[in-house]
Amino acid sequence: MTIVQMTNVAKNFGKVQALKDVSFSIDSGEIYGFIGPNGAGKSTAIRVLLGIIHASAGEATIFGKDVWKDSLEIHKKTAYVPGDVSLWPNLTGGEVIDLLIKLGGGGDEAKRKELIERFQLDPTKKCRTYSKGNRQKVALIGAFASYAELFIFDEPTAGLDPLMERIFHEYVWEVKAAGKSVMLSSHILSEVEKLCDKVGIIRNGEVIESGTLDELRHLTRLQMYVETSDKLQGIEEHAGIHDVVREGEAVHFQVDADKMNGVIRYLSAFDIRKLESHPPTLEDLFMRYYEEGSETR
Repeated sequence: MTIVQMTNVAKNFGKVQALKDVSFSIDSGEIYGFIGPNGAGKSTAIRVLLGIIHASAGEATIFGKDVWKDSLEIHKKTAYVPGDVSLWPNLTGGEVIDLLIKLGGGGDEAKRKELIERFQLDPTKKCRTYSKGNRQKVALIGAFASYAELFIFDEPTAGLDPLMERIFHEYVWEVKAAGKSVMLSSHILSEVEKLCDKVGIIRNGEVIESGTLDELRHLTRLQMYVETSDKLQGIEEHAGIHDVVREGEAVHFQVDADKMNGVIRYLSAFDIRKLESHPPTLEDLFMRYYEEGSETR
């Protein structure tokens, strides 16, 4: 079942086009990673989904309902955590958590207590005394303790230490296991790679690629490491081979996925002592898409 659907969404701010024909979908029980550098359009797309700003063109729905016309109904089943949380300074953390849960349509009191303990938050302190990390914890606790069906996180682990990041990951997996959906916008690519079922890469307001990591890897290059007893002659000129780095008798390089068979035939002519290959990381994929974009501009 499709929970979030954006179809050909555009957003203009005067003469500046912040989003250009953005399309993607998030299914029930799916974690969708949304990545791109600052200014690429991630937060603008999220603000459209939240009904904060109105799209200039296209259609966006959550739970099959229009994000602009039906925003109040959608928000009752949606939890949102931004990267820079602002809280009411004179309320305690516990009071804000209760307010967030109430605004989100109610929540689980036992889960609230568990989350406060796991995230090591003192809920009796005034919010004005909290660090950035503790403000993030308040918002995350309010989200995970709610009965939300969709969780939208925009740089949610900003300000959290590694232990708290791991706890955040555990609760993301928990809501996924419960059949709920997550949209995660993050610049921490290792986090997205670890958590997400699908990934969308946005550049200059356009989603340039979207799919599972396996699908994206199929479209790009493999990392290879080869050790031979004799020097690999002409490897730099071979079709499909890129970024060759020699270290004595060892060579590191990348191979276009569709050229792998030809590269294996080429390597078979040498006395190979060691051969390793592994799929590109999400960071490798991300950097390649952005480097290609820079080359075409």
